[in-house]
Amino acid sequence: MEDYRIVGARLSNWGRWGERDQRGTLNLITPQRLGAAAALVRHGRSFDLSIELGKDGPQLPGGMRINPIHFMTATGHEADRPGGVRIADDYLILPLQAGTQWDGLSHIHYDGKLYNGYDASLVTVAGAAVNSVNALGGIAGAAVLLDIARLKGVAALDDGFVITPADLTAAEQAQGVRVEPGDIVLIRTGQLLRFRSGGAPAYAGDEPGIGLACCGWLHDRDVAAVASDNHGIEVLPGEDPAQFLPVHCVLIRDLGMPLGEIWDLEALADDCARDGVWRFFLAAPVLKVAGAVGSPVTPLAIK
Repeated sequence: MEDYRIVGARLSNWGRWGERDQRGTLNLITPQRLGAAAALVRHGRSFDLSIELGKDGPQLPGGMRINPIHFMTATGHEADRPGGVRIADDYLILPLQAGTQWDGLSHIHYDGKLYNGYDASLVTVAGAAVNSVNALGGIAGAAVLLDIARLKGVAALDDGFVITPADLTAAEQAQGVRVEPGDIVLIRTGQLLRFRSGGAPAYAGDEPGIGLACCGWLHDRDVAAVASDNHGIEVLPGEDPAQFLPVHCVLIRDLGMPLGEIWDLEALADDCARDGVWRFFLAAPVLKVAGAVGSPVTPLAIK
């Protein structure tokens, strides 16, 4: 497999949208393209692409992240308010990438540099001073679902299955759709079915996902963002044991492309297969946490 540094240098978007840019490939969703995407809403059917936030989430004990912790600070039974009114209130404690989420452009770096050449020292324990999720703003536009599991005739791809550019193109052809500049691409592997049936132990760890060669395909198509139903976008174990998360390195650090992970694509995929419409409007704005490197999201696909 080619070294990710060589791939990243070849595909780099640094400076493409100016020296101070922090939105990366989201710049490809121009006002004209966003306006055209709104016309994709024809029937009013919406699909929530997020999983439930709670203690039974996809994070394994002892890992870098925990599953969300939800607790009540008031149930309404503690005290009467004037007129007999009672109030319930609650808290949520969670890693920002514990469930359905976006990776921001400060989420990963190498050789001391973030996307667009910013110094990696600008990410500190206080947060990201540049390339935070706040800089991404509202994410919305035309989206295309490429159902690789359906293409291969399986409910879910095997762990370690490497999705290639040829697979992405074959899915387009089989579905009668083509990814256009500024599109958000959703890639279904079927991996979330394992979470549904076996919880975090069946879902975390190895997974099917895109290989390094897909970075060039996404770049050449001028894709604005990519998301999948697995927990890390790229295939695990990786294609080369000597390279850690090479797809993340190239897409986030070099292309400036936000990555969506742990998206629930099942109901949407079934609907697309029924009506043959694989392009739709997608709204998936980040939670604007100051200095955050990732964000929970509740994506809505609307057809």
